[in-house]
Amino acid sequence: MKSKILAGFLVIIIIGFFSGAYVVDETEQAIITQFGRAVGEAKTSPGLYFKVPLIQQANYFPKNLLQWDGDPGQIPTLDKTYIWVDTFARWKIVDPLKFFQTVNNVTSALARLDDILDAAVRNYITSYPLLETVRVTNRKLDTFEVGIGDNQEERITRNISTGRKQIIKQVQEQARPKLAEFGIQLVDVKIKRLNYVEEVQQSVYSRMIAERKQIAEKFRSEGKGEASKIAGNREKELKKITSEAYKISQEIKGKADAEAAAIYAEALGRDPQFYSFIKTLEIYKETMDKNTSLILSTDSEFLQYLKDYGYSGSNLQK
Repeated sequence: MKSKILAGFLVIIIIGFFSGAYVVDETEQAIITQFGRAVGEAKTSPGLYFKVPLIQQANYFPKNLLQWDGDPGQIPTLDKTYIWVDTFARWKIVDPLKFFQTVNNVTSALARLDDILDAAVRNYITSYPLLETVRVTNRKLDTFEVGIGDNQEERITRNISTGRKQIIKQVQEQARPKLAEFGIQLVDVKIKRLNYVEEVQQSVYSRMIAERKQIAEKFRSEGKGEASKIAGNREKELKKITSEAYKISQEIKGKADAEAAAIYAEALGRDPQFYSFIKTLEIYKETMDKNTSLILSTDSEFLQYLKDYGYSGSNLQK
């Protein structure tokens, strides 16, 4: 009987040991509650801990970074331009006891983040014009092609004085003290996406299309001017080449005529009668054929060489 009691007592001790022990790993922190109320200090270091079995309960909270994803929505800027803003943030629980006593769990904490961060983002975006929200620095923009206007810098009418980084910093400075009341540390806030609302997008797209058409037309006009210039240069070069070729051909022809005249003169000087005979035969060949009719007097010198071969005037008409 005593052994049974001892065994039962041992079982109770083992059950109590295992139900009273709990482990906190590297990514967790724990709060011990007794009848729904927090007791003791938060356990933020990893290790093995003990609590009162059945009476106390361990509540775990994440120690690593958590994500908040804002609800995208339309926000008007100071210059009355409606934009679509999508933000996100990183946060973590730095005081689990205060976190448990105020918001109790991560889901409730996200709801508080929605209220605080969305309000802060809307407050500061509506306090600045669109240019301040979009741009980070005053560096020269290179998103427009060369070709619209003589001076590209004229497209930027003014510089920013605050910029997106400073606006986000102000959002963080406004939200951090409010979230610290819940044991939450706001690590970072970023704007994930900025865009025009759909109505404004259509106007922006139309303007972009018009600008691109203007650029294309300018390039076409420059191309046509360059083509005309090239065609003019080609025509000029062609005329120059033709003129040079004609000049050279005339020089060659003149030189050939001079050489021919010299040859003829030399031949005439050697035997004038033979030269006259050859030239007369060439003229006969060029001026008369079987269809040629000539009416000449009998004393014409044109047929002087034919007379020597016994041709009479009656035989000249053919």
